[in-house]
Amino acid sequence: MDLHSGLPYWIIKNELFDYFNPLDADIETEVVIIGSGITGSLVAHELCEAKIPCVMIDKRTIATGSSAASTSQLQYEIDVPLSELIEKVGEEKAVKAYKDCLDSITDLENIYKKIKADPDFRRVPTTLLASNRKGLKLLKKEYEIRKKYDLPVDFLEKEELKEQLNLDAPGALYNETSAQMDCYKGATSILKYHLKQSNFQLFSHTLITDYEETSSGYKLLTEGGNTIKCKYVIIAAGFEAGEFLPKKVMDLLSTYVIISQPVYEDMLWKNRSLIWETKEPYLYMRTTVDNRIIVGGEDISFSNPKHRDSRLRNKIKKLENKFKKMFPEIPFVTDMAWCGTFSATKDGLPFIGAWPEKPNMLFALGYGGNGITFSMIAAQMIRNIVEDKEEPRLDVYGFNEDRI
Repeated sequence: MDLHSGLPYWIIKNELFDYFNPLDADIETEVVIIGSGITGSLVAHELCEAKIPCVMIDKRTIATGSSAASTSQLQYEIDVPLSELIEKVGEEKAVKAYKDCLDSITDLENIYKKIKADPDFRRVPTTLLASNRKGLKLLKKEYEIRKKYDLPVDFLEKEELKEQLNLDAPGALYNETSAQMDCYKGATSILKYHLKQSNFQLFSHTLITDYEETSSGYKLLTEGGNTIKCKYVIIAAGFEAGEFLPKKVMDLLSTYVIISQPVYEDMLWKNRSLIWETKEPYLYMRTTVDNRIIVGGEDISFSNPKHRDSRLRNKIKKLENKFKKMFPEIPFVTDMAWCGTFSATKDGLPFIGAWPEKPNMLFALGYGGNGITFSMIAAQMIRNIVEDKEEPRLDVYGFNEDRI
């Protein structure tokens, strides 16, 4: 499927990882990872760190699927507010998910320190704006429940928000534990590191057309007629993983993104926080290391790539107008724009682990607006499963009966 269109900034900013290595022989390994984006890369990192032989397969040029279109914001908050998530999955699981996401930001930071790579990872605050009175009521409820569970949060009244960020909104939640990065660079830097340092193989432009279960795991068949025998298959292909799932577990959405020409640094808002809002679909924005502004939102249900792409020009104008209304003093000239497709689940949580009765096919599906932090959690969980260690987080993120 066509995952995105337009001109994603990350592929322009970075030198393309122009890696061409189709599989042209039959091979055997312990683990096969399908998907070379940020999720697959993090899974590969965890497996390589555990000295587990693994092979990665992708039908495209490396990391040019959904990861290339990500706005790469790292927050402990997920798309579903904690107070609402508690109603969906219960207090213990909801709080666990929020705390897992908080921990995963530091875990990501530590990975890049370890491999001595800089995917423009920067610690920044998050500001969640109340879009209206209803949003303000929600944020006050959110503030109380987050404080109860010692999650980092401050409440900014209307006057404080105006003073600190020069924004007009009824109020906001604020914390200083978030981060941002370059998702494409983040994925490719991990893969380049392990190609040199680990027992890791990477095959591009290789499509898996069929698979069968064996007594020892799986046998995969490629479009070129080659086979891969393995004990475990890890599906890290985002919403394209649907072809491996016996049941639909997500809905597809299209999101739209614009990025400005660089502006003078002193024109940007204080602390350069990630900004989003309570309204649905919500507007979200961040800055880049070269002082550009990324603005996204205007999400719609996905029907097909042509319908999604035909809306791009209109969505660009809407996003520009929304930003200028929020920050009229900041000059915003769109330099690039793109649209992409992503998945969402009914409870806002990812699906991680094995489908019932398929214990050797593991899924790392970081669906939703917090996909990168979910991907970090998935990578850790899959390492534990492959190493046959206890993994209590399956109770939160697994394919449990109450979720499917």
